[in-house]
Amino acid sequence: MVNTKALHKISYGLYIITSKKDTGFNGQIANTVFQISSEPATIAVSINKKNLTNEFIRASRIFAVSVLDREAPLSLVGHFGFKSGREVDKLAGVDYKLTQGGVPYIAENTLSYLEAKVVQEIDAVTHTIFIGELTDAEVIKEGVPMTYAYYQQVKKGGVPATAPTYAPKQEQNASGEDKYVCSVCGYVYDPAAGDPDNGIPPGTPFEALPADWTCPVCGAGKDSFEKES
Repeated sequence: MVNTKALHKISYGLYIITSKKDTGFNGQIANTVFQISSEPATIAVSINKKNLTNEFIRASRIFAVSVLDREAPLSLVGHFGFKSGREVDKLAGVDYKLTQGGVPYIAENTLSYLEAKVVQEIDAVTHTIFIGELTDAEVIKEGVPMTYAYYQQVKKGGVPATAPTYAPKQEQNASGEDKYVCSVCGYVYDPAAGDPDNGIPPGTPFEALPADWTCPVCGAGKDSFEKES
C-alpha cells in the first residue's frame, strides 16, 4: 500500500527559478531546490520537462533561484506559477535585477538569490533535475522564507499540475462556512481567513465578496470558483 499523504510530511520551500535564452528571460515557481555540496557549492532544482524554463536552462546552462519572503503576495506566486512564458512575458512589470551571469532574479519580496551554471542534469521521468555550481549569490534582506506548507495551509495557495508535488485535492471542509475552490489554480477561499491582502476581512462569506473580486493567485473571477464539497 502506498499512502501518498506520507509525502505531505516532506518539507519544501517556495522559489522562483529564472533563466535566459538568447535575449529572452523566463521564470517559474518551484518548490524543489536543495544544496548538494559545499566545496564546490552546488545546488539542484527540479523542473518539469513541459515548462519553458526547462528549455531555457537547457539552452543557456545557467539558472537563478530567488528565495521568497514568507510575506510575498499570492499574486506574485500566481504570476510565475499559473501563467505560461509561451503566452506572456513573465518579467514584464516585475521588479528584477540581473545576476553576474545576466540572469534575472526577483528584487522585491526576495530574501536572497543564487546563480548557478549547470554541471549535470538527471532525467527524472516527468522532470529534469539540474545540478549547478554556484557562481553568484547574495542576501538581499533578512526575513522568514516562504515554505510550501505555509503557502498551502496559511495562504491557501494552489499547486500547478506540472509541480512535482501536485496531487488532486482530497481533503474536504470539515466545519464552518463553506469554502470555495478556484477551478483555475486550486486556491481555496476560506471565509475564516478572508483575503486581507485585497481588503477582505476574516469572517466574510464567499457570497458576500464584491462582484469584481478576483482570485488572489491567478486573477480568475468569482464565477471560476466552486463550492468545496
